[in-house]
Amino acid sequence: MHNHFFREKRFFLAILLLSALHAKDISPIATIEVSGIVSDFVEDKGYLYVATDVGIVDIIDLSSQKIVKQIILPPLVSAQDGEIPARIHAIDRYRNKTLLVTSAPNAYREVWIEENGKLKKIIDAQKHLMPKSAFFNEKGKIVFGTFGSDIILYDKEENYRIYENHISESTMGGMVLSSDKKKMIISDESGMVKVIDVNSSKIEKEYSKEHVDNIYKVAYSNGIIVTAGQDRRVGVYFTDSGDSYHLKSDFLVYCVGLSPDGTTAVYSSGMEHHLQLFNPATKSKGNRLVGHYATPTKILFINERALISTGDEDKVFFWLLPEHP
Repeated sequence: MHNHFFREKRFFLAILLLSALHAKDISPIATIEVSGIVSDFVEDKGYLYVATDVGIVDIIDLSSQKIVKQIILPPLVSAQDGEIPARIHAIDRYRNKTLLVTSAPNAYREVWIEENGKLKKIIDAQKHLMPKSAFFNEKGKIVFGTFGSDIILYDKEENYRIYENHISESTMGGMVLSSDKKKMIISDESGMVKVIDVNSSKIEKEYSKEHVDNIYKVAYSNGIIVTAGQDRRVGVYFTDSGDSYHLKSDFLVYCVGLSPDGTTAVYSSGMEHHLQLFNPATKSKGNRLVGHYATPTKILFINERALISTGDEDKVFFWLLPEHP
């Protein structure tokens, strides 16, 4: 029995060593310079909507990889500084509408909808709202996650809050919606991850096993949650089985990504700002994506082999993975 165990262990280690030997560094297939430092981005129908800290959304045609249009927010007017750009903090898309969360002069935030070239402010700074994340749900209503860990479902047509629930005593970390926009996955400063029904705000599942500190970002796909931790850990949770584990990194993990079918995951790794690929099912690390010169902050898979990443820099990075990463 002991011999069988050691044989299995040796075999497993050999597979890990083999995968490490075959791992390589991958450079981006393209980079595009945008108007300012990227704060958020979203893909919709072959176009990438890139929000920046200078109040501009650069719209990139993914087929030509060129900026084809811009959305420009009005500047903030401050008695002390005069006109300053309205930093865009969050962006989403739904049926030709662009959702934007921007800074306001009094430290609160404002919310805008852009449609057919027209900007409309739907929530002004007087509402005293501090959304960190904002998404359209499946019906076009807006779900907010605030710094104070309140979740709000807002009906922009009727101008009222369907619900507003306080879900944690800790500061909110990351927030994403499932691809069908029916569930939200939220992390917080305590290292907790929650799966919440978007329409009812009911907490369906909670996970707290793999982190001991703030979780910066979360990714979700096909029943798998991947988390990026200040504790230098990458958490992996399987929602169907309840199983979980974490990988240790040598630096704070600022962002993570997950392919649509959940077979490939990626996390920001090390002080040189690389992105490390790994297989969530086997825990084995694969290739590295090399090219960022500042801290990566967002990773999005377009399909199983194509992904896009941005960081605290004025560039968008496009990557193509080999058939067997």
